[in-house]
Amino acid sequence: MKRTIKKVAVIGSGIMGSGIACHFANIGVEVLLLDIVPKELTEAESKKGLTLDSKAVRNRIVNEHLSNSLKSKPSPIYSAKFASRITTGNTTDDMAQIANVDWIIEVVVERLDIKKLVFEQIDQYRTAGTLVTSNTSGIPIHFMSEGRSEDFQKHFCGTHFFNPARYLKLFEIIPGPKTSTEVLDFLNNYGEKFLGKTSVVAKDTPAFIGNRIGVFGIQSLFHLVKEINLTIEEVDKLTGPVIGRPKSATFRTVDVVGLDTLVHVANGIYENCPEDEAHELFKLPEFITKMVENKWFGSKTGQGFYKKVDKDILSLDLNTLEYRAAKKASFATLELTKTIDKPIDRFKILIKGQDKAGEFYRKSFAALFAYVSNRVPEISDELYKIDDAMKAGFGWENGPFEIWDSIGVLKGFELIKAEGHTPAPWVNEMLASGNNSFYTVKEGATYFYDISKKSQEKVPGQDAFIILNNIRESKKVWSNSGAIIEDLGDGILNIEFKTKMNTIGSDVLQAINKGIDLAEKEYSGLVIGNQAANFSVGANIGMIFMMAVEQEYDELNFAVKFFQDTMMRVRYSSIPVVVAPHGMTFGGGCEMSLHADKIVAAAETYMGLVEFGVGVIPGGGGSKEMTLRASDLFRKNDVELNTLQEYFLTIAMAKVSTSAYEAFDTGLLQHGKDIIVVNKDRQIAEAKKHALLMAEAGYTQPIRRNDIKVLGKQALGMFLVGTDQMVAGSYISEHDKKIANKLAYVMAGGDLSEPTLVSEQYLLDLEREAFLSLCTERKTLERIQYMLKAGKPLRN
Repeated sequence: MKRTIKKVAVIGSGIMGSGIACHFANIGVEVLLLDIVPKELTEAESKKGLTLDSKAVRNRIVNEHLSNSLKSKPSPIYSAKFASRITTGNTTDDMAQIANVDWIIEVVVERLDIKKLVFEQIDQYRTAGTLVTSNTSGIPIHFMSEGRSEDFQKHFCGTHFFNPARYLKLFEIIPGPKTSTEVLDFLNNYGEKFLGKTSVVAKDTPAFIGNRIGVFGIQSLFHLVKEINLTIEEVDKLTGPVIGRPKSATFRTVDVVGLDTLVHVANGIYENCPEDEAHELFKLPEFITKMVENKWFGSKTGQGFYKKVDKDILSLDLNTLEYRAAKKASFATLELTKTIDKPIDRFKILIKGQDKAGEFYRKSFAALFAYVSNRVPEISDELYKIDDAMKAGFGWENGPFEIWDSIGVLKGFELIKAEGHTPAPWVNEMLASGNNSFYTVKEGATYFYDISKKSQEKVPGQDAFIILNNIRESKKVWSNSGAIIEDLGDGILNIEFKTKMNTIGSDVLQAINKGIDLAEKEYSGLVIGNQAANFSVGANIGMIFMMAVEQEYDELNFAVKFFQDTMMRVRYSSIPVVVAPHGMTFGGGCEMSLHADKIVAAAETYMGLVEFGVGVIPGGGGSKEMTLRASDLFRKNDVELNTLQEYFLTIAMAKVSTSAYEAFDTGLLQHGKDIIVVNKDRQIAEAKKHALLMAEAGYTQPIRRNDIKVLGKQALGMFLVGTDQMVAGSYISEHDKKIANKLAYVMAGGDLSEPTLVSEQYLLDLEREAFLSLCTERKTLERIQYMLKAGKPLRN
């Protein structure tokens, strides 16, 4: 049957429930969010003369929870206006409304008795065929649907979102005893395609997949930290970005999630998995028990493993359980990996370390490898699902089996044995049969070792994706030190940057020109996209700084013009160019996007022209482009200055969108032209599809613009008065004013006496001249230097 989701009901509006409601609103679904009715009035409600029958009182809990969620950082919602898609109510007065929804999601407290009462109520009102799912993080699914109607049980399962629902991609689907295959298939596809998730169908085992492995890893570290006498700072140093994990690493992550939450899951595993070979590891160490007694749960209680006192961050000494000043952690082993860009390439070196770091990695990875091998087939029949769950739910760049593969399956097997653990028998059988890796890549597709079939089988669901890692070498057309051009098939090329943070320098610009040359001669279209953490943080400011310090202004002028000319080639080539930004898309990365025929942006795209932070204006066509876009919006009898001012402020305030949807509000994305994909994994395939559509529709090379209306002195005067007032009010510095006035001159088209139509090249020349003049300023050089050293802007 065909099933569409137009409206969902979320029962329970706490942090998780409100987050799930917001994410459905993000993708355009209407949401009914319900919670319980308060049992008593607050003091404020009593003073207003309200009663328990007042609607404002009866919906107070749900409204407060949703309001708090919408105010939280990072935001659970792509755009503030999307919150209007959520209607609130309570489970006493409004439960009958669930008869009109397509999917009911229960997100109440983690108690089976309460959940069963809610499901009894839902069963009374739901329409037959409506999906019902529970967002439990560990309660067995088969207990929940006992006693419910046949239709309820057929359409019921667990759907475990990870918190925060917008940002963490894992979507575990846990079937109940009678869940239909149609329901599982639908939810698996819906999670991937519409919610932008990594859908993983899990078995109904305690804590499912993600939390079973993730909590094991944390519990293992809790015991290991005392065994080899490491501080919490040292563990966080060892378990963060160096091994492809989030900056919050281990202990900061526990503080954010809440130690009480972790303890709840760990206790659940300990109680419900008596046969687990690592059963005793889930017993809480004494220092954790003490922290729980003290209610040191982390951020929610103001202290956990870390504690903020005024502006200082203190760390917990695990031996004394007293807070002390944080200590910087450093290890010789980590120094050996500094020149290795990809975490997956570091593991071979890390496990060979001769210091405490090496010992830590050997012990922790040996324990992890043994544990995941023994969970197959208990929690999953397929090993790739465990990797998917850890990457999508815990933000790991590489899953356990991928890490094991990177050091060699045999080497990992020996490491497990050396540290006193026992791997699952199937690993030995796999090695004995001549299979030496858990994964292989063939013809652009990933294959995994299937334990039941004892052979490499294709990972399902890849047809909707293009995975650049799988085609980078086999489909390479051309490369240099900064980028690689790949053949995506069907006449479409892709340019993938490979510089640090995907910065744009001469090598990347050369690759873009080469890609356009190749596409114009032999192909149909071009995509500029990558699958790194961020699309691009902008131009290589280190190169700009060196040229400016050496006063090599002719070379700098040439470099800026080369950037501008390349952006104009992106705009005016004879083939369609689609840019696929995601993550941080700053400065030059943003300018490149602005010049594409179409932008196919990931929903999580943080886009902005941020050049003011390093003391310059956008010099790669960004200032020109925002002037052009303002001009295109001028309408007869409108106040044109107001429109231009909006685009000026986007640059002058270095506005960065908190999602791709917000980039429409700042004029960086354009309605009717640019599109957004929620699932980043689908982005390159989607970009290729649109490049192909434009090519097949008969793409015509655009004509260069010479009809851009600039307002001259009229606009310039307004901007200059504005910057004077900002300095007078101490809102900006004198140097900020200088940069803003340079931008004003460009966007006004100079000091022309009246509004005039000008060409793009006219504006590009003004832009480049302003950029170069700012590079001669000492305060600009200070800003660039500070950004290079500290990674954040200097206000001077």
